[in-house]
Amino acid sequence: MALSPNELQQRLEWISQVIRKAGALILKYYAGDTQVEYKAPSDPVTAADRAVNEFLVNEIQKAFPDDAILAEESKDDLRRFERPLIWMVDPLDGTKEFIARNGEFSVMVGLVEDGRPVLGAVYQPTEDRLYLGARGVAARLEENGLHSELRVSDRKDIRSFRMVVSRSHLEPVVEDIRHRLGISDLRQSGSVGLKCGLIARNECDLYIHPSPYAKLWDSCAPQAILEAAGGVMTDIYGQPLDYMQKEAKNLNGLLASNGKAHDEIVAAIQDVLEHV
Repeated sequence: MALSPNELQQRLEWISQVIRKAGALILKYYAGDTQVEYKAPSDPVTAADRAVNEFLVNEIQKAFPDDAILAEESKDDLRRFERPLIWMVDPLDGTKEFIARNGEFSVMVGLVEDGRPVLGAVYQPTEDRLYLGARGVAARLEENGLHSELRVSDRKDIRSFRMVVSRSHLEPVVEDIRHRLGISDLRQSGSVGLKCGLIARNECDLYIHPSPYAKLWDSCAPQAILEAAGGVMTDIYGQPLDYMQKEAKNLNGLLASNGKAHDEIVAAIQDVLEHV
């Protein structure tokens, strides 16, 4: 049985409190020295990643013991293939930004119901900026005590789109796509959640991540928030993201937009990729 709007609202309010506590924990580590290890050559991990991961997993398990959890720094909970509800946790999205001390990192927690993201929270602790979204229930920004509605732009002319790209790993093919689309307005930001947040709050209109390295916990919360704000997230071929796959990767990349010209953007991306 699907979660009711009231149940989604209750879970959204619950995670809004918990994720703020996770952000406070991150800031304690942010204020000190950072010891960096590497899971892979370009995949750093810190004590903050692990501590926040443990905190969030424990809180979710206590509050919702029947739900499955897929968290970046935990062993894959294979119960996620048996349970209708799966929490997806990225304890520190933007670890490179955390290490660089530029503030562009976030805590991200999303909830998948029957294979689809239905709730998301993305918190940027350095700015006390919290994005919240739940399907048919709410899409709001809480920032320094003020609350405002999240709503994507109504822009339809792709050439006028404001595009947000990664700060830490710019890909040449993204530049090729940008030129193909005729977009000149460009902004850099860390964290998938913060980039999608810019679209949800009508400060940007498009984000393209063509590589196969984004994980399910990278996209779950941002997708729920963006869709609640009227936007769209798919893979770069315009297909729905698959949250029930075993490998836990978005192998066909990510494409997030205000939804007003999504199909045209997909076609342009394919045109560029065919000539790379």
